[in-house]
Amino acid sequence: MPKSFDEFLSQLSTTNSTLDFFVDFEKITKNVDSISIKLNQLNYLIGKENLKEAVKKLFQENNSCFSVLNIIIAVRDNRSVLDDDGNLKELNSYFETSESVYEFIMKTGLADVLKNKQIKNLVDYVFGIEVGLDTNARKNRGGKNMEKAISKKFNKNGVPFETEVKHTTFPELIHFGKDVKRFDFVIKTRKNTYLIETNFYNGGGSKLNEVARSYTDLAPKINQYDKFEFVWITDGQGWFSAKNKLQEAFTHIPHVYNLKTLSDFIEKIKKEL
Repeated sequence: MPKSFDEFLSQLSTTNSTLDFFVDFEKITKNVDSISIKLNQLNYLIGKENLKEAVKKLFQENNSCFSVLNIIIAVRDNRSVLDDDGNLKELNSYFETSESVYEFIMKTGLADVLKNKQIKNLVDYVFGIEVGLDTNARKNRGGKNMEKAISKKFNKNGVPFETEVKHTTFPELIHFGKDVKRFDFVIKTRKNTYLIETNFYNGGGSKLNEVARSYTDLAPKINQYDKFEFVWITDGQGWFSAKNKLQEAFTHIPHVYNLKTLSDFIEKIKKEL
C-alpha cells in the first residue's frame, strides 16, 4: 500500500489498453456472418436506377432480407422515429411492405448511395459499420482488460484464484440482504479469504462516486467476519474527477491497491499460501 492517498493518486495509470482493446473482430465477424445472406440479397439494389421497381421485385422474392436494413443506417434496435405527420412509428414497421421499404430507403438517404454505387458490397459495408459501433463497447472492455491484467499477474506469481464468485458461496456472510453480490476474484489462503473487486476508469462521471461509496459501505460488512477481507483493486485517471470519494474509500478500506501496488498485495498473499 502507498503511504498516502496523494501517492496513490499519483500512481494512477493513464490507460490499461492493449492492442486487442480497440476492436473485437471476432464478435464483429459473427454479427456480420449472421446476416450475410440477407445482405447479399440486398446487394441486388446496388446500381438500380428504378429502385422502387427493384425493391418491389426483391420484396416479392424474399421480403425477409429487408429486416436488416436498420444496420445499414448503423442502428441495431427497433427504435421509434417520427413520421411526416409527427407520429411515432417503429423502425421495423417500415420493413413490412415494399412501399414502406422504398419510403425508408428514400427518406434515410440510402437511395442515392445505392443508385450511385457508393456502396460496392453491403457485407463489407456492414462490417465497417460494426467496427464503428463496436467502439461503444470499449468502456466495458476497460474493465475486462483490468481483470485480464490482474489474472496474468496472479498466474505469473503462482497465486491461486477463482473468478466471478457469488457471496452465497460463503454461508457465513449474512449481511447482504436478498441481493446477490458477485466478486471478480476470490483468493483463499491459510489466513484469510480475500473477496476482490476490480475496475479501471479512463473517464470521469457520477458512477465513480457511487462505486467508491458502495465499496466504502461494503468493506466493513465483509471485514467484520473472521478470516474474510475485502480488497479493492482500482486504477485509471478518471478518478481525478472523483478523488474526494476515492480518498474517503482509501481511508476506510484497509486494502486498496492500484496496478503499481498490486505487487504488494501479491507478496502478502504468497506469504500466506
